[in-house]
Amino acid sequence: MAYVVTSACIGVKDLACIKVCPIDCFYDAGEQVVIDPNACNDCGLCAFECPVQAIFRDEDVPEAEAAYIERNAHFFKNMSPEEWEAFRMRA
Repeated sequence: MAYVVTSACIGVKDLACIKVCPIDCFYDAGEQVVIDPNACNDCGLCAFECPVQAIFRDEDVPEAEAAYIERNAHFFKNMSPEEWEAFRMRA
């Protein structure tokens, strides 16, 4: 299980979520941030801190936002872990 960033983040990227993430699993995907589904430890701190309520557990993503589960995962499928580092966001 992992958390997923949905459309409410687009154009906002407040970064409050990144500041509380204990494992630095957020990456800059351009218009929004994404969470590495393999690294997320399911702590939920990011969802609690998100000022626009854009972050959900993958199993709780609203139906209208379901495409963002794959969108988050897809970001990591096209690059190696070494390439991801250029996009990693840290507080």
